Amino acid sequence: MRVGLHVHVAGGHVKAVEHAKAVGATAMQVFSSNPRTYRTTPIDTGALEAFAKLRRDANLDPCAIHTPYLINFASADPKISQGSLRLLQHDLATAARGGMRFVNTHLGSYGTRDREEGFAAICRSLEAALADIEPGVFLVLENSAGAGNLAGGTLEELGAFVRALPHPQLGICLDTAHAWASGYEIDSKAGVDRFIEQASNQIGIDRLLMFHFNDTQVPLGASRDRHWHIGEGNIGFEGFRALLAHPELRDKTAILETPGTDEDDFRNMQTILAILSAVLSS
Repeated sequence: MRVGLHVHVAGGHVKAVEHAKAVGATAMQVFSSNPRTYRTTPIDTGALEAFAKLRRDANLDPCAIHTPYLINFASADPKISQGSLRLLQHDLATAARGGMRFVNTHLGSYGTRDREEGFAAICRSLEAALADIEPGVFLVLENSAGAGNLAGGTLEELGAFVRALPHPQLGICLDTAHAWASGYEIDSKAGVDRFIEQASNQIGIDRLLMFHFNDTQVPLGASRDRHWHIGEGNIGFEGFRALLAHPELRDKTAILETPGTDEDDFRNMQTILAILSAVLSS
């Protein structure tokens, strides 16, 4: 499994790559623009090609873009739904120019909208984005923590999106903290085995392209999105060991989105790499 972390690029691509390499990552994830605005930055092909070379030289592959947090494809407000689609299309184009394999996105909230109507609205936006997707880039839908009326909180619903949109460049990212908050008990080998079996049945292992590895301190099924340090929360060492050891997941990519400082990044990455090393040597 390729294991990396989310890296901020505000200080430039060189610094971001240096940080990812220094902590031992073999993959990485970035925002292409400010994640809390609908504004996008012009695509600088030269800068993106230079970024791709930096990553190749540092053995950081694959790279994912995480779309902005404001995205809500289920909104009944055309300004929001259309703005969300533009953000996604921008990140898909950026990924293509910069040799980035994945664009990972949340789906949004149904709010007070009928779920069937909201589901259809999400599918329309995703279909429009996939119509223009370039070769080599995969659109990856992330599970939610299940709070309120967020879309994609269950494996069943994620599978429904995949079945509604059978595009070969559409996949799923499973965030461990979100899965735990949604009630999936993944703190043991038995629990992880059940979880992956359900994911296989509902989504398909071939569609499960990415993980976000985050521990969490919230109770099981709490429907709250709270990331924590690897091995220091309720998923714990056993949960992550079971995920890393699962034979169906050995060719997948995992990105850490743990909180804190550069020193915390180093500690979390060293923890997950130690667990992976123990798995490989057992």
